Amino acid sequence: MATPLQTLLDTLPQRGRVEWIGIRPARGETMEALDRVAVIPGKGLDGDRFKGRETSKRQVTLIQKEHLHAIASCLQREAIGPEVFRRNIVVSGLNLLALKGKTFRIGSVVLEYTGLCHPCSKMETTLGPGGYNAMRGHGGITTRVVEEGELALGDDVQACL
Repeated sequence: MATPLQTLLDTLPQRGRVEWIGIRPARGETMEALDRVAVIPGKGLDGDRFKGRETSKRQVTLIQKEHLHAIASCLQREAIGPEVFRRNIVVSGLNLLALKGKTFRIGSVVLEYTGLCHPCSKMETTLGPGGYNAMRGHGGITTRVVEEGELALGDDVQACL
């Protein structure tokens, strides 16, 4: 029988929405925005530079749209485009941290939450002084591809039952 806390952690009726999709074709290149993309186990997003292993925990990265506003605010900016953060998918309407320990579906793809996506030192250069610290706690999550498929802008994001 589940504890009251476990019941709270398992209750996730909200659905998120895919707001932006991006790949980086090669190291050092800027992100390329897409309307839809194939997602492959062990490879991540088709066309992305990710070159991990089948067991890699960082095949696809996600960040919350709501956090983009928080980061911009910490840097006294009106807004910052999603491509700057170098995450593959921007999602709105769902607390990504609530997916911890869960698999979830986007379009026909199933992903597994594998951890937090901490900012790297490049954020200090990209965002300017304080960029790294502005992103702390807002960097998003890392995932592993469980089931291949395709996802697109506007797709729902929801926990698997």
